[in-house]
Amino acid sequence: MRFTSERRLDDGITEREFTLGETPGTLWTPESAAPLPLILMAHNNGLPRVQPRLVARARHCAAYGYAVASIDTPGCGDRPRSAADERVRADLRRAMQAGEPVDEIFESLVGPLVAQAVPEWRATLDALLALPEIGGPVGYSGWTAVGIGLAVAEPRIAAAGFFAGGYVPRAQREEARRVTVPLLLLLQWDDEGNPRQRALDLFDAFGTTEKTLHANTGGHTGTPWFELEDGNRFFGRHLK
Repeated sequence: MRFTSERRLDDGITEREFTLGETPGTLWTPESAAPLPLILMAHNNGLPRVQPRLVARARHCAAYGYAVASIDTPGCGDRPRSAADERVRADLRRAMQAGEPVDEIFESLVGPLVAQAVPEWRATLDALLALPEIGGPVGYSGWTAVGIGLAVAEPRIAAAGFFAGGYVPRAQREEARRVTVPLLLLLQWDDEGNPRQRALDLFDAFGTTEKTLHANTGGHTGTPWFELEDGNRFFGRHLK
């Protein structure tokens, strides 16, 4: 891991940009005399880690006493997309504009991204836990499809908060039965791109005995800000 920049923000949080191989990322840390618990914050495919509302989430979480890290996974942010990836995205846009079924297109797009992203997140976790200011335990917040794969593959994940708004490939829906860590799932009840029943079936499939569903009215981007507070309380129960 190589840090490329550092700045102190007006809320006392230190923001550092880093690279790990081809993976760019950002680490936010509050002042602390003791090693910090860590939250990995992953964003749904296509959203860059520097998007303002996502940065605001990370800073808000760090202010509660966590180290928070985010990376741009393959094809996200400034990372290049392959020609095949661009073709699939073009097919997806055409199908959505025409009102055609899109599940199979999502399968061909999201499945490979998850397969690439999980190892990158695990390598990032290795590097972060080697830093003296970070001691764990580790939580995960954000993109459900990646989070399921990471929670199954990575025993260091102690708790997970998922957003039900992104497409979850069938393979990850099956893997959900193997997720055993405490879980909080956020669902937007009127999400135009995520069938409600599919999200409820996914929640039912998770294998953990400690899982909570928070459902709010509104569309995909309408998650209430107070869910950040509830998320911090959830992680506080399991990471501190």
